[in-house]
Amino acid sequence: MTKPELIDELSARTGLKKKEASLAVNAVLDSITDALRRGDSVQIVGFGTFEVRSREARTGRNPRTGEPIQIPASKAPAFRPGRQLRAALGMPETGA
Repeated sequence: MTKPELIDELSARTGLKKKEASLAVNAVLDSITDALRRGDSVQIVGFGTFEVRSREARTGRNPRTGEPIQIPASKAPAFRPGRQLRAALGMPETGA
């Protein structure tokens, strides 16, 4: 599903005009982005948790030459599905 399809779906389910649905979707996405930028996690009970994970620096290989290269430390967004979402998708429970 693309962002325009999500907006259409929200509009159809709620009766909001497409412009209003677009503003709502953009507000939610901007809020999640801002929280992650601050280093916060965003937990939506029953759906899941958005968070930023740190990756340590490591040594990799250049695929063309096979030469070792240093990959710098970085941050990456991550999503952990909640219990209800996992159940809806038929995913097994985790021990966490």
